Parts: sequence; structure tokens; C-alpha cells
Amino acid sequence: MKLLVTGGAGFIGSNFILYWMKQYPNDEIVNLDCLTYAGNLENLKSVENNPKYKFIKGNIVNPSEVDAAMQGVDIIVHFAAESHVDRSILGPQPFTLTNVLGTQVLLDSAVKNKVRRFHHISTDEVFGSLTLNDKSKFNERTPYNPRSPYSASKAGSDHLVRAYSETYELPITITNCSNNFGPYQFPEKFIALAITNILEDKKVPVYGDGLYVRDWLYVEDHCRAIDMVLKKGKVGETYCVGGVTEDISNLDVIKKILKILEKNEDMIEFVKDRPGHDRRYAVDWSKIEKELGWKPLHSFDEWLKKTVEWYKNNEEWWKRLKTKKYQEYYKEQYGDLD
Repeated sequence: MKLLVTGGAGFIGSNFILYWMKQYPNDEIVNLDCLTYAGNLENLKSVENNPKYKFIKGNIVNPSEVDAAMQGVDIIVHFAAESHVDRSILGPQPFTLTNVLGTQVLLDSAVKNKVRRFHHISTDEVFGSLTLNDKSKFNERTPYNPRSPYSASKAGSDHLVRAYSETYELPITITNCSNNFGPYQFPEKFIALAITNILEDKKVPVYGDGLYVRDWLYVEDHCRAIDMVLKKGKVGETYCVGGVTEDISNLDVIKKILKILEKNEDMIEFVKDRPGHDRRYAVDWSKIEKELGWKPLHSFDEWLKKTVEWYKNNEEWWKRLKTKKYQEYYKEQYGDLD
């Protein structure tokens, strides 16, 4: 079987390629990635010389590049996206271009090339925000209510995927996942940023009162979920994929990381809140558990310890990413931290 993985040099995409090649060594993988700031081929050093793996530098908004990569492909696993909410607030246009137009270009090519499955990776953020005192969770029937340019662009891509299923009978599946964490995550994202800042003995910025709640999904668990959907999922269906079963605030996550690294809580610095900050996400993943038998392998605390250890052991990898451009973005986003 031959897979086209879009955005395969990014955080989740590269973890998925490493997972898939280990589980299914006879399958071929084509990695299509335009290598934005968040794309890093170092993540895939261990497979770059594998004859079953091929990297193509190309942009999903370019139809000719997409068509070339699509040749002979059985399954598309579509990760490629601009994904950082903070950056979408600073500049929304790249999010609309990549996440909406890019998805449409891929869908056109998938129809033309008669692929067996188009699997689209989306986010729980398309469902909007829950309140702290509301114990309900997002599920596959939750109405869409995106509240940031990023989540709006992902909602648009979800609708396009479903429309191509209905209009062109393209065999699709969708997973709406919660916030991922784990190895190879670019250190602008919350957990990776916190760990790397603490390892550098720098303050950790926390928005507002720090009581924002996210549902945390370890990236390997996410890869397993996609595997199960591709193997056993029903065509045309959506599956919500989450990790945490009990609410954990951002502030509590930071405190857990500080405890693992044996650091004091005075490393926390509260900063001005971002506009339209969603208060709480929580995911009901009972459908994928009941129908496909998926559930997280370990608890959040266990996966968090593994993640901290990975960043401790791979300082060379993440320090190279904290470039001058990264520092300029960081200062614009959080200001001068004490």
C-alpha cells in the first residue's frame, strides 16, 4: 500500500511516519511538505534512506505539485496545516490559504486519482469553547462554533472534506483531535515551550489567570487512533480523539512540569491574555473506543514524564529551533519577561 502524508515534516506528521514505517515496513510513504518554520526533516533522519520512504518538497496549494505527489497513492493522510492559534491572530491569511484552499486542491487531486481513502486530521477547536463549570464534552454531534482564525480555517476544511464525500463520492474519514504533545514538537506550543524554557532556566509565560483547560493527547496515541480509523473506521464517519479524562488547567500542567524538573513555581510568569481565548476544551472519545477499540495507552502524567525526558535528552534538536526569528516572535507574543 502507498500513502501520501501531507505535512509529514511537522510535529504530528513526522511522528505518524515514524510510527507507520515501524508498524508496516512494507508500505510506501510519500511525504509532501513545503518546509515552513515548523517543518523539520531532522525528525525523519532515521528513515530518510529507507527505500520505502520518499520526501517531496511541495506546497498543497499548488495543483501540479500535488498531482505529481499523488501518483499511485492509495491513501492520503492529510496533516498539512498552519496550526498555531497565536500566529493566526497575528496574521490570518496563511491559515485560510493553506488550511482551506490547500485542502480543496488535495481533494480535487484525490477525486481525479481515485484514491481509496482521504483521511483528514482536524481539531476539537472547531467546536468552540466550553465553560469551566460546564462538565459537558465535545463529541461528533457538537455544532461547529470556531472562535479563532485558525479554528475557522479548520472548520472550513472539514466542511469541504464532507462536501467532496457527498458530491464526488470520495471515500473520506475525519478525526477531530485534542491538543497533541510529545517528541519533535516545535517549541512555540504550550507544553514544548514550557519544558524548553524551564530547561534554559527561563520564565514560563502563562496567559491570563492560567485556568484555561485543554484536553491533552499524546502524539503516539493519536497515531494509533489514525491507524485504527484507516483500518477499521467506517467511510464517511468522523471520530473524536482525546486523551485526558479529567480537566487539567494550563497552570496545573506547568506545575506538573516544574515538579518533574524539580524547579520552583516562581518560574511562572502571568502575561496579558490573548484575544478570544477559548476557556475549556474537553473531548468525549467514547465513539472511537466503542466502535474501534481505541483508548490512550497511558495516563497524562506518564506521557508528560516521557515528554519531559525526551526534551532533556534532545537539547541539540530544540535549541536549533530557537532562532533569532523565533525570539522576535516570542517577544512580540509575550513581551519582555523578567
